[in-house]
Amino acid sequence: MSSATEPLPGTSDCWEPEVLDWIELETAAREIFHRYGYAEVRTPIFERTEVFVRSLGDETDVVQKEMYTFTDRGGRSLTLRPEGTAGVIRAVADRGLEQGEEARVFYFGPMFRGERPAAGRRRQFHQVGVEAVGNDSPWMDAECIAMLSHFLDQIGVTGGKIKINSRGLPEDRPQVSAALAEYFTPHAPGMCEDCQRRLTTNIWRMLDCKNPACQEVAAGAPDLVSLMGDDTRAFFARVCQSLDSLGVDYEVAPRLVRGLDYYIHTVFEITHPGLGAQDALAGGGRYRIVLPGAKKPVEGIGFAAGMERLLLARASLGRQTTAVAEADIAIISLGENAILPGLRLAQELRATLSGLRVKADFTGRSLKAQMRGANRSGARLALIRGDNELAENVVLCRDMTTSEQQSVPAADLMAWIDERRTTLFA
Repeated sequence: MSSATEPLPGTSDCWEPEVLDWIELETAAREIFHRYGYAEVRTPIFERTEVFVRSLGDETDVVQKEMYTFTDRGGRSLTLRPEGTAGVIRAVADRGLEQGEEARVFYFGPMFRGERPAAGRRRQFHQVGVEAVGNDSPWMDAECIAMLSHFLDQIGVTGGKIKINSRGLPEDRPQVSAALAEYFTPHAPGMCEDCQRRLTTNIWRMLDCKNPACQEVAAGAPDLVSLMGDDTRAFFARVCQSLDSLGVDYEVAPRLVRGLDYYIHTVFEITHPGLGAQDALAGGGRYRIVLPGAKKPVEGIGFAAGMERLLLARASLGRQTTAVAEADIAIISLGENAILPGLRLAQELRATLSGLRVKADFTGRSLKAQMRGANRSGARLALIRGDNELAENVVLCRDMTTSEQQSVPAADLMAWIDERRTTLFA
């Protein structure tokens, strides 16, 4: 039985040094996405349920099985966001776009899906994503994929494989669906219950099933792009041409469809061997979304990457932040009279010595006990004062690595530390 102090299944607490890895991902994302003209947006973690149902599709696994939906006190059906795109598009529509305008935005944040927890897959997980709304150019699709590749290079996630395909246009769907039905119907009895249902509700999703037996059947399905119209094939050819021109390595995956119904034209996914069997690292595509109450669809291109999965991929490549000291400098105050001067000294050091962590001990414990605490914190320098040091206006400076110590006049302390900064805190 779980303890009341443990996080709920599928959630976790995050501590340093792991937090520093998260910060590194976010910093890299901001740096790279800003270079491409994207601005950060922050949206609520819950929306009206219809925002997701209308955008993602009634028959998607996310809507059917995974959303955390509840009724609020006003009787409204609300849902914790299971993905980022729908809420971002709602925000862009709320702000408004003039004819010919586009919005390029990126976001970070927690998402929520009620699925079985696994490595890199949690009920509260986090995504970094981008959306370029209001541009229907295949060149934008290529740039978006190139930007994702650039971001992965920046954070040191190498060895991934980019897979792309086309979902076509709505007018392509009837002939593609008919060809898929002709192929899957004889195989359906041996496929999972979900795929048997999808045969009549959303046959494209049979290509996206995670059941190994169903994947084996889907591998023999028709090539989707070859069944689509001239305009669709031309659009896809331009995307591929652009990626070739940019030097982005990719492979065409003829049966890649992604799991959400709002996609049109380009869909893409990046897999990574460091993630094991569930190897999807990031993915996205071009979409058209009709928001509740809107008359016209909103078109855009975007992607999202699970941040937990990015960290797993980095870890598989040996790129993890090692343990970081709680403190670089420990202030040790011996006796009641030394505590307030110790507090002032700590504050002065923080204001003067940027980039160093300063931790003051206010417990009044013995010197031995406080030194043990300083050692556990990882401090490289201990500054010690008791009644004698206060009377003489000096600070006893102890190098925690060599155990050497020196009495330094309080007036010279800042200069003394600054002179030894590179050797003490390297």
